[in-house]
Amino acid sequence: MHQPLLAICLLSLSSALTVNSSIKKGHNFTIHSSQLVCSLPGPQGPPGSPGPPGPSGSNGRMGLPGSDGQDGKDGDKGQKGDRGEQGRQGNPGKPGLKGRQGVVGRAGLRGLKGLRGSAGVLGMAGLKGEAGDMGEAGVPGGCDCGTQARSAFSVAITKSYPKERMPIQFDRILMNEGSHYNSSSGKFTCTVPGVYFFTYDITLANKHLAIGLVHNGQYKIKTFDANTGNHDVASGSTVLRLQKGDQVWLQIFYSEQNGLFFDPFWTDSMFTGFLIYADLVTPNQAQTTASPGSS
Repeated sequence: MHQPLLAICLLSLSSALTVNSSIKKGHNFTIHSSQLVCSLPGPQGPPGSPGPPGPSGSNGRMGLPGSDGQDGKDGDKGQKGDRGEQGRQGNPGKPGLKGRQGVVGRAGLRGLKGLRGSAGVLGMAGLKGEAGDMGEAGVPGGCDCGTQARSAFSVAITKSYPKERMPIQFDRILMNEGSHYNSSSGKFTCTVPGVYFFTYDITLANKHLAIGLVHNGQYKIKTFDANTGNHDVASGSTVLRLQKGDQVWLQIFYSEQNGLFFDPFWTDSMFTGFLIYADLVTPNQAQTTASPGSS
């Protein structure tokens, strides 16, 4: 380590002698031997005072993005914000389970009287009531039936077990005053308006019998007789007020209950009806009826 330092000292001296000789040519000077000796470096001196700050350097390139830091702690709860606008109505949910029946509430106010409903189905005939008091005699009038105020029939059947729910054809004519009964259809047609009496006596055998008297498609009376293994008779009768063109007949009203029986040597089944009295008209009605013909 000392050899390099000595070489540096000699080299410096040689340079100094050369320079001085060139500058002061022709002059003599003396160099002491003490000046030719290089000393070893001494201890490090104290640091100097910091120099003035240098100029700012140019901005360097942007470094690579750092890795994500750890999540911070939750902040304090903020103040309640203002109420927002009402959102759109959501889709209807599925219907829930049916709840229990609630307690019966109080009766409401009586409503207004509704419209009159249509007529119901004709009920069964009730028991015959007591006879009422006799009314006052009416004003005498005429008969709106011309001179032929007669109508009566009595007929019998010649076949057993007729079809159900169809007019029974009583084709054996015993009497047909006015020819108002039709043996082909089994129907009586009113020609003289008034009050009529109808009755039937029907023999049955081998089956039950459910028979009824029909007026313009409506049952007026029904009778049922159960078969007991022997011949039996079912009967019924009634009084009807008929208008001109009304029709009356007998028919079986229940399936497989058509035990009507005919035996030419043993028994008959009869259907009978006749006019009790014809309707009367007032003089004014008679005059109104007669006026179109008189003009």
